[in-house]
Amino acid sequence: VIVHDVNELTEKLFPIVEAMQKHFSAGSGTYYSDSIFFLSVAMHRIMPKEITQIIQVDLDLKYKTNIRDLFDEFDNFPEGAVIGIAREMQPVYRHTFWQYRRENPQTKVGDPPPDGLPGFNSGVLLLNLEAMRESKLYNQLLEPTMVQKLTEKYHFKGHLGDQDFFTMVGMEHPELFHVLDCTWNRQLCTWWKDHGYSDVFDQYFQCEGEVKIYHGNCNTPIPED
Repeated sequence: VIVHDVNELTEKLFPIVEAMQKHFSAGSGTYYSDSIFFLSVAMHRIMPKEITQIIQVDLDLKYKTNIRDLFDEFDNFPEGAVIGIAREMQPVYRHTFWQYRRENPQTKVGDPPPDGLPGFNSGVLLLNLEAMRESKLYNQLLEPTMVQKLTEKYHFKGHLGDQDFFTMVGMEHPELFHVLDCTWNRQLCTWWKDHGYSDVFDQYFQCEGEVKIYHGNCNTPIPED
C-alpha cells in the first residue's frame, strides 16, 4: 500500500491543470483546492513510472462483480486508446453543448447512444498510464492553448472537473477512449429528467444487461440486493 498525501498531489497537479479549471470547475476562476478533481487527467505525470495501469473510482459505487474482471478491460483497449470510460447516462451534455448544437444542427455531439456522443461519466475510470505517457496527442491536449482552442470551438463551460475534459476531448478525438459498457458504471441519478429533458431522458438512461457496478451519483439510493 502506498499512501499519497492529498496536499502534495494537489501541489503537483495545480500547474498542469490550472488552465483547465476555469472551463471545468463549478466556481468562477481557478481554485487551488479544486485541482484534485482533475487528478485522473494528469495521473500519468504524478504516479511512479513502474505503475502502468490504474483503476480510479468514485466512492458512491456498489460492486456486483469482482473488480478483477474490470481490469480485464485493459486488454480490450484499441490501439491509440489511453483511457477506459463509460458514457454519461443523462442529457447533461446535450444541455452543456446547446450553443454548438444550435450552430451545427447535423452534429452527433450531445445526442444519445448508440449513434450519438452523449459524453462521458468519470465515476469508473481505467487509466492506462503507460499509454497516457506515450501518447503525443493526449499530452498535447493538456496544453493550455489546446484546452482554450477546444473550449472555444464547442462553446464549452462545465463544472464536473475531469469528466468535462474527457467529454470535450472525446468529441474531438474519440480514438483516445475505450468506451466501457454501461453495466460497468450504471448511473442512477435522474436529475435531468425533472429539469427540462423528460422527453429524451430515457434514450440516455437505458442500460441493457446485468449490472456489474451501480453508481449512486447525485446521492441517489443504490438498490439493495
